[in-house]
Amino acid sequence: MNRTTLVARRLLAASALPTLCLAPAFAQDAAPADEGDTIVVTGSRIQRSDYNIPNPLVTVTAENLEQAGNVQLVDTLRQNPALIASFSGAQTSGSLADFGAVGVQLLNLRGLGENRTLVLVNGRRHVSSISGSAAVDVNTIPNDLIEGVDVLTGGASAIYGADGVSGVVNFRLMRNFDGFKASGQVGISSRGDAGQRYGSLTYGKNFSDGRGNIALSYEYRDQDRLSSANRYRTGNPLGTYGIVRDPNDIPDDPTRPDRVPTNNLRYADSSPDGAVDLDLDGIPDFTGSGKVYDRGRLLPSSGGLTQGGDSTQLAGYQGDLQAYNRVHNFNLLSHYDFSDAFKVFVEAKYVKNRTFTLQQPSFDFFTYLSPDNPYLQDRYAGIADTSQGALISRDNYDLGVRGERNDRETMRFVGGFEGRISEHANYELSYTFGQTKSKVLLTDYRIGDRYWAAIDAVRDPATGNIVCRSTIDPTANINPDNYDAPASSFTPGANSGCRPLNLLGNGVRDQAALDWVNADILNRARVQQHVVSGSISGDFGQFFELPGGPVGFAIGAEYRKEKSRFIPDQLLQDGALQDFSLQLPESGSFDVKEVFGELSVPVLKEVPFAYNLSFGAAIRLSDYSTVGKTTTWKVDGTYAPIPDLTLRGTWSEAVRAPNITELFAPRNGGFSFITDPCDPVALPNGTQYRAANCQATLAAAGLSPAQIAAFNPENDPTATVSLPGFSGGNRDLREETARTWTAGVVLRPRFIPGLTASFDWYDIKLKNAVNTPTAEELAQLCVDQPSLDNVYCQNITRASGTGYISSYFVQPQNVANFRTAGADFKLNYGFDTAKMGSFAIGLVGGYLDRLEFIPTPGATVNIDRGEAYYPKWNATGDITWKLDSLTVNYGISWFSKTDRYTREELAGNPDIAAPEYLKYKEKWQHDLYVAYDVDKRFRFYMGVNNLFDQQPSIASANYPISFVGRYMYAGAKITM
Repeated sequence: MNRTTLVARRLLAASALPTLCLAPAFAQDAAPADEGDTIVVTGSRIQRSDYNIPNPLVTVTAENLEQAGNVQLVDTLRQNPALIASFSGAQTSGSLADFGAVGVQLLNLRGLGENRTLVLVNGRRHVSSISGSAAVDVNTIPNDLIEGVDVLTGGASAIYGADGVSGVVNFRLMRNFDGFKASGQVGISSRGDAGQRYGSLTYGKNFSDGRGNIALSYEYRDQDRLSSANRYRTGNPLGTYGIVRDPNDIPDDPTRPDRVPTNNLRYADSSPDGAVDLDLDGIPDFTGSGKVYDRGRLLPSSGGLTQGGDSTQLAGYQGDLQAYNRVHNFNLLSHYDFSDAFKVFVEAKYVKNRTFTLQQPSFDFFTYLSPDNPYLQDRYAGIADTSQGALISRDNYDLGVRGERNDRETMRFVGGFEGRISEHANYELSYTFGQTKSKVLLTDYRIGDRYWAAIDAVRDPATGNIVCRSTIDPTANINPDNYDAPASSFTPGANSGCRPLNLLGNGVRDQAALDWVNADILNRARVQQHVVSGSISGDFGQFFELPGGPVGFAIGAEYRKEKSRFIPDQLLQDGALQDFSLQLPESGSFDVKEVFGELSVPVLKEVPFAYNLSFGAAIRLSDYSTVGKTTTWKVDGTYAPIPDLTLRGTWSEAVRAPNITELFAPRNGGFSFITDPCDPVALPNGTQYRAANCQATLAAAGLSPAQIAAFNPENDPTATVSLPGFSGGNRDLREETARTWTAGVVLRPRFIPGLTASFDWYDIKLKNAVNTPTAEELAQLCVDQPSLDNVYCQNITRASGTGYISSYFVQPQNVANFRTAGADFKLNYGFDTAKMGSFAIGLVGGYLDRLEFIPTPGATVNIDRGEAYYPKWNATGDITWKLDSLTVNYGISWFSKTDRYTREELAGNPDIAAPEYLKYKEKWQHDLYVAYDVDKRFRFYMGVNNLFDQQPSIASANYPISFVGRYMYAGAKITM
């Protein structure tokens, strides 16, 4: 499988679905409004009856959110079949967090990526939370002000503009709140960790006889940081498993599984204490403390792993399972109606968000210590010969585990006025300003020249003290065996501040040396959004009416400007860090001018065989400063032969213009771990072209047939280290285009009062998609195409003589196609009893028929359906019982088994693992919520999510269910 976005890679790497706490199944297709009532719905600017909505629309209500018990909104929204691949804390914590994106909560509609999901607040755009992108962090949305969340598939770009190629998620906030509301909640896992706290205060007041309203809200949320080292399944080497190559199955026995569950895994020949090689044969002889080195049980063809011994354990290595996350959210909502013709409205908010996570330690791999290093001489005196010096590999826990703290400030202002032009027309004019300012602090990163100077220790012949070599020889290059360049961040000599650093042993370093070597790196980013929009909507009723009513219309224009700037720390710009590559400032902007129109044509209404028949259409013409002119459109229709049955459908074309980073990112450095697709272990796991292409590319690197036959980088430690490379933008990118059709049916049988059900099919084809592969995907895509003459091979470099990948360049290209199709089904049924209260039964589910990725035209189709985070079936069902002041909700969240290995891997290696390990297990999460209303003003509630404490699959930290396990919470709400 090769993904176009980082979505699947990060999700699977995180192996986590965060706690999906079951709320009452999401509302859908509410019962018809009273005759004559009209509303404005998500997906249209025209007022219409709510049973006349052509798009599949799922609504999450405020009651749903409360009963879910989740402090983090995305954990509830991910129960929606369309949002199951969305990003929550587990994917943005620890070593999995992207630079500058710790703790963000991103929505991913239909698995097509967060940049293709348009997030709105009250039908208007929201500023991005990450520089260079369009992704909105749901942390910025105030939980307690939400009236409902609408999730819509298809036809969005013609109404709201670019980015919504997969659909729209619209957060509708309360209006006209009058009174006071306070709420609070605390929660913790059954293991006493992963705690969360939430509190909010809202005050609203109607005035001027209801013509005006003002509401103020403050909200606080935070969650505890949780290290993977603190859980048995991720932090204890005996409880942490991987499924790796069985050394007893080499050479391969086709009747025996190649990979088996294995615990106590270690990174071969590297240790927190130091793995020291004194005879320079590439194999450690001693630990840094002087003990004979135990390599453990070697595991060939397992990516440089061993079992047991002195090497660094995988358990706990990747840092946090959950980042610390704290949010202060202030909101103001107000409006004043001077008259029906002139109404003023204002929305304003300020959000301050701090997140922090610890990642993995820095590491040294085959770092050379010279023979005159006094720490080396003292450690092994009388034990071993140090005359050749030593190679040391270590994981530097004692030098400070690297971390990242993000401070984000989001400001948003919406102001405008609206009113009635006539009985049949209304207008609206608004301005939206949004800004996100971020400070990204990287903690405990080594300054390269200082680190190499500090470990190059010698004995001062004048005093006998251990000093830095650069202190007594300031004219020479720094550490010629490892760095061999002049100092750039300090001036060598007696006053340089350099203090010698001892790597031989865990925790033996001098704090003063560490303070001189390490630095905290402060980076800054700012994103701005300006939107001016004006529209006129209404109907042609003053001129004519169709049998179904007047034809509705909306026309308007919009101007939008997006700006983004990222300024890295000067040390990053200088490329001075040992563990972080060169990063240059990134700045870019674009604007777009648009005009749009929409029609709603009610052909028939309440006549025999046509209770309702209507059609609609919308078009938007856009002119981007980057990609030029684009056109998006939509046509739709609904037909209800009787009130009980409605048929609906849409057909649309949407576009996404490339974002600022995709266009304007400078050529930056990077490091990546790459499993070579031409290694014998990986060779069968690709397309039918991989073997021949690998032969050709290795021959082009100068390898002989014998060398190609023996090519095995997985067993060479020098080929499994983090490889240097580059990434950058592409100013030649064009827009990507999606064609979407939906068709569905809504049932509201009058003979079963309270029952509503719907079934909708969707089909999305995305062409000319912007594909930004990871470095490993780049290597795979190069050799998996019909020939080596492709855009991916142009950006991979192999070393002459060895054939090992030596460099790469990751760049977005308009070369990919996507196709996804499936069904959403929903059912709600509510009824009252005479003595037992009322019951509400809900079900929302999805079926994924296809999810396909074609990396280049003519290439083999990658089928991703059924892989992790893309289950074939998923469903959430619940029952809510209300009796007087008591409310009880019990629910189940489920999805089907998903593949642990890709189809390509299984086709090339049918005995890759035993049958019970070929798939991740089903997700079964049971949730319980109980609330008691003391009176009309006070409610107390408590609940348990993942009641039966289901655990993730073996060899998975967080999938198919969250690492949190059983989670308990309690809260209270006061309304006055």
